[in-house]
Amino acid sequence: MFRLHIDIPLNDDEQDAADVSEHVAEFLKELLQVEDITKVQYRLANDDDRTVRNYLIKDDEGHVATKKCVIE
Repeated sequence: MFRLHIDIPLNDDEQDAADVSEHVAEFLKELLQVEDITKVQYRLANDDDRTVRNYLIKDDEGHVATKKCVIE
């Protein structure tokens, strides 16, 4: 199976990057309705943070998750 990996550079503002990421996710949701795609996983990463983290999932203390967001 082939997978499409897209790397979109965003600016340094975390909230702005999260907002843009959510807009892209909404676009992908629309694409799911047209194409035969059943699941899309995505995350927002930080180039300065070398660990695999998802800045779209953050708890009350500011810690970010390692799991991906999923559109099904």
